[in-house]
Amino acid sequence: MNIFFILFYQPLYNALVWLYEVLPVADIGIPIIVLTLVIKGILFPLTYKSLKSQRDLQVIQPMIKEIRDKYKDDKEKQAAELMKIYKDHKVNPLSSCLPLLIQLPIFFALFRVLRDGLSEINGEVLYGFVQNPETVNTVFLGIIDLGTISIPLAILAAAAQYFQAKQMVARRPAPEVRKKKGAMDEDMTAMMNRMMIYFMPFITLSIGLTSLQGGVMLYWVVNTVLTFVLYEIFLNKKKETKAVEAV
Repeated sequence: MNIFFILFYQPLYNALVWLYEVLPVADIGIPIIVLTLVIKGILFPLTYKSLKSQRDLQVIQPMIKEIRDKYKDDKEKQAAELMKIYKDHKVNPLSSCLPLLIQLPIFFALFRVLRDGLSEINGEVLYGFVQNPETVNTVFLGIIDLGTISIPLAILAAAAQYFQAKQMVARRPAPEVRKKKGAMDEDMTAMMNRMMIYFMPFITLSIGLTSLQGGVMLYWVVNTVLTFVLYEIFLNKKKETKAVEAV
């Protein structure tokens, strides 16, 4: 057994089976939702830090572009001015990525657990205190089979991804503000924003319709919606103030 299996895959597998046994509803979709909530709660500090960094980087992007344009022939001065901007606004350009990298093993393990399926329990993976239910009902709410590809959940996951991406880029400074700041050429940023808003949901929909089981897509939907809600609750109200300060 490798470290990934022992530290990530096996605990998540057992958690799902245990939740299926203790919850009053014989529906694997409910344990998937509960486990997603628990994981999101545990990882909330990392999620918050990542989302905050993404928001702050969006806010100061026009200022970064202005500096790059102004000192395009003086890389040393450009680097110094960029560091000053990051320091003044307390932004670490790497901090939005590092928390995501830390979370990847957990997310990948959960994807593996759900992808491998739970309709037939592998008793060899269970801990001694986790009862083996032998079989699991994979039909969520009596409608959607989470053990097979689910078109409705794939569509919901893509839609959730779209609205989360829109949320992240919706309140950047208006075009006239960016023009006033001297950031005239933002083609690359606009292209990246379009990729976030349209391309990523398209990829989500594609893999949801072709390769990932409904259980994975249910997790994807719940996790994305939770991220959207957390952003609105903890960061969206502060974003207006940050945007004004950056103008």
